[in-house]
Amino acid sequence: MNQAERMRRREPAQSNGTFFANHPLRWGFIVSLGVMLAILLGIAVANLQSVLLSVFIAAFVALGLDPLIRWFQRRGLKRSMAIIVVILLFVGVAVAIVWILVPPVVEQAASLVKNIPAMVKNAQDSGWYDQANEATNGVLATVVKAVQDALTDPNLWATVGGGALAFGASVISAISTGFFVFVLSIYFIATLDSTKQACYTLIRKSNRAQISDLAERIMLSVGKYLSGMVILAFMNATYSTILLVIVGVPYALIIGVVAFFVTLIPLIGTVLTTILMTIIALLVSPTAGLIVLIFMLVYMQVEAYVLTPKVMGKAVQVPGTIVLISALAGGTLLGLLGALVAIPISAGILLIIREIVIPKQARL
Repeated sequence: MNQAERMRRREPAQSNGTFFANHPLRWGFIVSLGVMLAILLGIAVANLQSVLLSVFIAAFVALGLDPLIRWFQRRGLKRSMAIIVVILLFVGVAVAIVWILVPPVVEQAASLVKNIPAMVKNAQDSGWYDQANEATNGVLATVVKAVQDALTDPNLWATVGGGALAFGASVISAISTGFFVFVLSIYFIATLDSTKQACYTLIRKSNRAQISDLAERIMLSVGKYLSGMVILAFMNATYSTILLVIVGVPYALIIGVVAFFVTLIPLIGTVLTTILMTIIALLVSPTAGLIVLIFMLVYMQVEAYVLTPKVMGKAVQVPGTIVLISALAGGTLLGLLGALVAIPISAGILLIIREIVIPKQARL
């Protein structure tokens, strides 16, 4: 290496050093300004977290309903008509939930919280409880106590009702936030295609085709996953409610609603609902608990080997370990909502790694 080449290699370092040495005040001002802007941005995001979260939820609702719009399109409807039909269905379901489902659910939830200690006391006074507790070395009593504490904890019902949106903070805040998400979801549904095309125009033309194709595949995968999880959760909740009613377990409706939200948690949601339902049924009678456990185990097999492959298809192809890690991380950050959306986000990241990062590394 000759002297000229060595001098060229040293030029960037010398240039940086010269700027700092000759203009220390200017350098300090620029750095301080950058730090201040970063702090202000962090404060703004923290103050707007509820709004940003609402926008995030509305966007995922729109992506989750997009496969239904495409389904209507495949049946011969134009996209504009398909969007109108889906919006009307969305509004109808929301109104039906508010006017038909919410009042009995709230009533049963209040009654369950009030009567759960009496149900536990009645079970403890029965002969089978002591025998079962001794056979399990006290595990049954520990589990029943944990379930009792959880069901009587107001924070649980705030989370089930939408803890990520802080529904339990106040009724007025819950209504306003829910209405905002509802209206924003309708807007996103109606303008999803135009919004995506507008975003694609911001990409450099040489890379636009590749990036838009990758984005479409990611969003399609996210939409299929979200809609599939909601369908599976609805099936689980319906089956659970009917099973509890047949067995004679009280508060079947509220337990079914809890099962719907808990089942949205990937992999372990159905297991958690099975444990919860079995314990609640055991408080009624050991026979009811055994029947619920057996039929829920059967349903878990049907769901794993029949329903999930048919409903989900190839929406998300993520290894099981990443599913668990993503669900845990998302649940820690945003509760049930975070656990639900963490899997498709992970699938999108894996798709980017497969399609862009790995081929680029192979060419080096």
